[in-house]
Amino acid sequence: MSIIATLTAPLPLYHVTIAALLIQSFATFAMTGLIWLIQGVHYPLLAKIGAGEFTEYVHLHAKDITYIVGPLMLVEVATALACLYWGKALGVPAWILWIGLALLFIIWGATAFLSVPCHDALARGYDLNVIHRLVETNWVRTVAWTLRSGLLLWTLWLILSKKVV
Repeated sequence: MSIIATLTAPLPLYHVTIAALLIQSFATFAMTGLIWLIQGVHYPLLAKIGAGEFTEYVHLHAKDITYIVGPLMLVEVATALACLYWGKALGVPAWILWIGLALLFIIWGATAFLSVPCHDALARGYDLNVIHRLVETNWVRTVAWTLRSGLLLWTLWLILSKKVV
């Protein structure tokens, strides 16, 4: 087989699905580390920012963090859907992939209905009660991303224990 034919030959579905799983794992592990940093350091420190700088800080945080979390969250959901669609190629029970997707729905829902409203309220000004609510409700996302990371590690272990790619 020529080099051109080798390079243009379609990859087996198994390899494409493994690539999607690895990319998903990277995005999920990155988001898990990031959410723990935000939960443990960043959100609690909001209470320590002076009132004069607070709204500008919150606005810049929302704008700048989106460049990091936006692509990772989109990659995560796209690759989770791809793995679910091609899941049989992995040889992993479908319920594992469905749980992973359900955790993403929880994360996206908590972001939309818990975190974003708190950020919107804080963009209008310093409010210690809203900061506390943000820290408390962010545990939903922190726990869900941590569970997703564990689930993906287990999934990778199941695949690697069956055969080496």
